Amino acid sequence: MKLKEGFVMRELLGQHIITGDGLSRVDFSKIISMNDTAAWLWEQLQGKEFSEDDIARLLTGRYDVTEEQARTDVGTLTETWRNAGLLAE
Repeated sequence: MKLKEGFVMRELLGQHIITGDGLSRVDFSKIISMNDTAAWLWEQLQGKEFSEDDIARLLTGRYDVTEEQARTDVGTLTETWRNAGLLAE
């Protein structure tokens, strides 16, 4: 999978948000908010092909989290991104 082109992460009032690129495409009813970890993962995955295993490795390499917990969190994250239309499969 890969992050779809045309989306950018911005910081707004201390929040990490994903919007369509360019102000004319911003639909404030469809802004995706991310916590610091999800924002860090977004930055790491930009422009790359990746799998859920790749994301889990990133998490376990940076944070004090078990592989099992990382895989659970990755499943939730990718489902959220998929449902929001942010992933190209």
